Amino acid sequence: MSTKKWDSRYAGAIPHDGSYYAKCMLGGVLACGLTHAAITPLDVTKCNMQVNPQKYKGLISGLRTILAEEGALAVWKGWFPTLLGYSAQGMFKYGLYEVFKDQYATMVGEENFKNNKGLIWCAASASAEFFADIALCPLEMVKVKVQTSVPGTFPTGFFPALSAMGANRAETKFPFGSLVPLWSRQIPYTVAKFYFFEKIVELFYRHVFTAPKESYSKGTQLGVTFASGYSAGVICAIVSHPADSLVSLLSKPANKGKSLGTIASEFGYLNLATKGLGTRVVMIGTLTGLQWWIYDTFKSVMGLGTSGGK
Repeated sequence: MSTKKWDSRYAGAIPHDGSYYAKCMLGGVLACGLTHAAITPLDVTKCNMQVNPQKYKGLISGLRTILAEEGALAVWKGWFPTLLGYSAQGMFKYGLYEVFKDQYATMVGEENFKNNKGLIWCAASASAEFFADIALCPLEMVKVKVQTSVPGTFPTGFFPALSAMGANRAETKFPFGSLVPLWSRQIPYTVAKFYFFEKIVELFYRHVFTAPKESYSKGTQLGVTFASGYSAGVICAIVSHPADSLVSLLSKPANKGKSLGTIASEFGYLNLATKGLGTRVVMIGTLTGLQWWIYDTFKSVMGLGTSGGK
């Protein structure tokens, strides 16, 4: 007598069908696009600190320098490619994570999934981010070039900047020139983001909020989501910062034609790991907490429930 194979898509109270995945994708668009666009001033300052640490030495002083030299609108340079790029990235990051998590869990079986959840989380998030970065890369290249170019040397408007990048492909390596460093930054970041988020949520419901999850209000559940997301974000920032610095340095005119190894060696490995890190920890911690909160809020409104549980 045959036994029906366990399927992760139907293991919970809510079936993970096409509608479920589509809603998760839309939640990812909102979570990543809105939050990244909102913190553009921090991103502009961080990128300039990475590219020119002698001039932009800290978050507050860097912001003051940009405002004094370029005006109030300068801190919003690149907000539109940021919104577009991270909306696309968020769609695939969150949506495909849910798809791959179900697929991999079903492949290994119920017992193996229960005993190796962490490995499934890591594999699913890495797979999702691989595709998410392909969608992000062209717009990320435009964003970084706009934000770090010396004022007056490169267009700041989205369409003129896009045209300039496309017209100078040999020099800019547009549209996928920074895909490898982007993968090296974003895949470890996303693996840490999803693994530690899932783990911290699980710990909250196992050791702090020990009653059945459904007995807590949505506000409490979303508070757990934000706290878990913020904690995961701090870890993510540290893990991915050296590669993030390299992505920014690639756009610097002085580094044209240099290999990643040469750029890293000249800038200094300690600088890669530390310059702008404090700003990035604050930025990514807040960003990640808000992303998970927006994502879970949207899922809750759509009737899909919040993340995690015992």
